Amino acid sequence: MITRSFKSICTSLSLVLIISVVIGLQSFLLNKETIIGNPVNEFSLINVDGRKIGLNDYANAKGFIVVFTCNHCPFAKLYTDRLNALNEKYKLNGVHLLAINSMDSILYRDESFVNMQKRSKSEKYNFPYLQDGDQTVGRNFEADHTPHAYVIWKVNNQWTIQYSGAIDDNGEEPEKAKPYIENAVNALLKNEAVTESCTPSVGCKIFYRK
Repeated sequence: MITRSFKSICTSLSLVLIISVVIGLQSFLLNKETIIGNPVNEFSLINVDGRKIGLNDYANAKGFIVVFTCNHCPFAKLYTDRLNALNEKYKLNGVHLLAINSMDSILYRDESFVNMQKRSKSEKYNFPYLQDGDQTVGRNFEADHTPHAYVIWKVNNQWTIQYSGAIDDNGEEPEKAKPYIENAVNALLKNEAVTESCTPSVGCKIFYRK
């Protein structure tokens, strides 16, 4: 019984990933020409500790890694340790990681603020986990899956998107992954162009309320 259940779970997860890849590729092909260089407006969202946090709260920031994630997505769950590691690695260089949950908490009860608090605590997040309750920030970024990651950088005194897409290219085997986010941040810290600035994001679809 245990073996059958395990196989069933693996099969279901595989189907989810296949569907997500197809949808992600479609979104990627539609958006890759338009997203890079887009300006990012200031936002202020409630963190799991009760404080409101926005870009302007980091006065000396050089850039941000902004990751749209959630509580229930199997693929997003694979990246907890990597997100903690990214924040730890780059915050001393003035690049901070902000995780944002833009999932519809009415449609998905797992995405409630209380469950966000529980997940942040249980997974020992070392970065803010912000609730985008009205989904405004997710729409502005054009985030479409969890996780969908961005690197934003200040250009002519305006935060702009310099990378959009996946965190890396291997959710299950991080040691074999191509580190898209790290490559983008490293290039920007050297005042170099990001050579691979847009990749498909893979994971659970973010459905926006009409």
